Amino acid sequence: AMLAIGAEAPAPLFGLDRALVMGAGIALLPIGAFMLWVGTPSAAPAALVWLVIAGNLLWTLESFVLIGNASEITALGTALVAAQAIAVAGWAVLEWIGLRKSRAAAAA
Repeated sequence: AMLAIGAEAPAPLFGLDRALVMGAGIALLPIGAFMLWVGTPSAAPAALVWLVIAGNLLWTLESFVLIGNASEITALGTALVAAQAIAVAGWAVLEWIGLRKSRAAAAA
């Protein structure tokens, strides 16, 4: 929400286009709501968990593509985008581990 509302201030610090920062913030609102919805039941459907994992991996990949293609990106922007990409990749790994463990527990 902060990126969607306040993209004007951080965009120049990151060397990223304001519309890109705002667009990312707007896109993350329904994505976050979907992830919250998927994670709410005690046993989320595996297909939806896989969708979340795939989305997180795609976000990670797109973040590194952005770093490689954004000609005006600053060192701070590179560090921030890389850090959030690594964090999202970490979440994807944790989601995969959780899915594996829940399947094993259900089988036992």
